[in-house]
Amino acid sequence: MKTKTALAALALAFAPVLAHAECASKHEVTMSCAEGTVWDEKTSSCITPTG
Repeated sequence: MKTKTALAALALAFAPVLAHAECASKHEVTMSCAEGTVWDEKTSSCITPTG
């Protein structure tokens, strides 16, 4: 009986971590910039396009 209880407690202890990992992998964040600027992946910020 102690083994089953320990395994159940262990599973419940890791459930939030697994749920967060699953959720984080399925969502994509969309960055929006102010009008007249574009997203620059190198600097991870909005910049004014040149050219």
